[in-house]
Amino acid sequence: MRKISLFIAMSLDGYIAKPNDDLSFLKLVEKEGEDYGYAEFTSKIDTIIIGRKTYDYVLNEIGASHYDNGQRDIYVITRTERPQVGRTTFYTGNITELIKQLKSENGKNIYCDGGAEVINELLKNNLLDEFIISVIPVFLGNGTRLFKDGRPEQILEFITVKTFETGLAQLHYKRKD
Repeated sequence: MRKISLFIAMSLDGYIAKPNDDLSFLKLVEKEGEDYGYAEFTSKIDTIIIGRKTYDYVLNEIGASHYDNGQRDIYVITRTERPQVGRTTFYTGNITELIKQLKSENGKNIYCDGGAEVINELLKNNLLDEFIISVIPVFLGNGTRLFKDGRPEQILEFITVKTFETGLAQLHYKRKD
């Protein structure tokens, strides 16, 4: 069965965005030639689940090819119906049903790239299998929290931690079954 992995960055105080969905704090750890394992991680996936706000931000900042490289399916979780574009589907249905369907199909792993609403819905339903969380050395004070209240307790198994010259620490856990 395919697994679904969260690969995301957050501030030391647990925020994945500043107010107004501002991700500029990620630039604090940008370093030429350093991708923090992103290319290796994405080589093992063929499907991306992403919230609409995060998708729109990346579309504006980087471009559609960041997600849709023609070799993977993208599901943008949204409340507004939109026509499919290439391999990008704007999904308005039940996310739990979508994930269960995708996990049962053949293929590589599934990448959840946020946002917080999508992540917390998956956590509520115990659907995330792996967590790769890069901690950026900054306190933002407010914004969008990665983990919201109201989800069940889940025990994780430690895999590894990597540290980088930029001060970023990358934590890797998997769900303990």
